[in-house]
Amino acid sequence: MKKLYWAACTYLGMGLLAGVFYREFTKIYTGDGGQTQLNILHTHLLTLGMMFFLICLGLDYAFSLSSHRQFTAWFVLHNIALGWTITFMLINGIVHATNHGDAWSAAWSGLAGVGHILLTISFIMFFVILHKRIKVTQRRSSTPHS
Repeated sequence: MKKLYWAACTYLGMGLLAGVFYREFTKIYTGDGGQTQLNILHTHLLTLGMMFFLICLGLDYAFSLSSHRQFTAWFVLHNIALGWTITFMLINGIVHATNHGDAWSAAWSGLAGVGHILLTISFIMFFVILHKRIKVTQRRSSTPHS
């Protein structure tokens, strides 16, 4: 449970910093806070990072998710996938805000897409783990106590 809590805290900090970075960086380079991937970086970090891990924390409390043998693999995969996605969103946003993005647009989008594919795998893995832990919890609660 501790690692879910600390992951949520980490993504909260990163999300808040991303919001400030977007506002200040785009003011400098576009003068108006232009529309780049930097403007959605903040919400991605807060939603897929902080909020998701807080939800996982509650689900872990209810269903002991962290006792599943694949939990650590899922946790590592989700953080790698989110880190990958966020990194390439950041690079793409910086490149476009500085008007250097045309030659590399497809490459940046493709690399960010790899992160989204990894996130999809992570979410599937998470729901499989959750389903298995719900079944175990249901079996335990329906078993008569002696």
